[in-house]
Amino acid sequence: MNFDKHLKFTIQEETEQNLQGIRLVHRLAFQRDDEAEVVDRLRENCPVFISLVAKIGDKVIGHVLFTPARLIQNQGWSIEGLGLAPLAVLPEYQKQGVGTGLCVEGLTRAALSEFPFVVVLGDSAYYPRFGFKKASTFGIRCAYEDVPDEAFMIKILKPKIMTDVEGVVYYRQEFDSVS
Repeated sequence: MNFDKHLKFTIQEETEQNLQGIRLVHRLAFQRDDEAEVVDRLRENCPVFISLVAKIGDKVIGHVLFTPARLIQNQGWSIEGLGLAPLAVLPEYQKQGVGTGLCVEGLTRAALSEFPFVVVLGDSAYYPRFGFKKASTFGIRCAYEDVPDEAFMIKILKPKIMTDVEGVVYYRQEFDSVS
């Protein structure tokens, strides 16, 4: 997929040739190694994921990852959806549509999957543009303690499956090391 605001970049599935670039993007965007290490662990341990890179030529300038997240319902049974995390763009390419492009393409692919929802723990001013709403509106909360209500959001992809679903969402254990 090509996005052409002012910056010309492409979005594609990650390949093995992108792994060093993905690590660098996360290290520079978050100014630490935690997110890059989580991405590596998820890639190793997670059987299903959507991992997209934004590139200019051969240079990786952004990355987004969607991995399974489990919603344990109040009645005790569960539904598996996706968690959007992390999303990172090299600092010099931020605020130029790269993150938006990655989110749009990732959510498009997620909507074509069997997963009925995507959750995100993030900026309440950024993610609603993609159709995310406060999860608490649907009776859904995050398993992590001390998460601000407005920061935990959900995008319902399959409304019939999600009708009257309430409960707690658990991200994969690989995220537990990131604070």
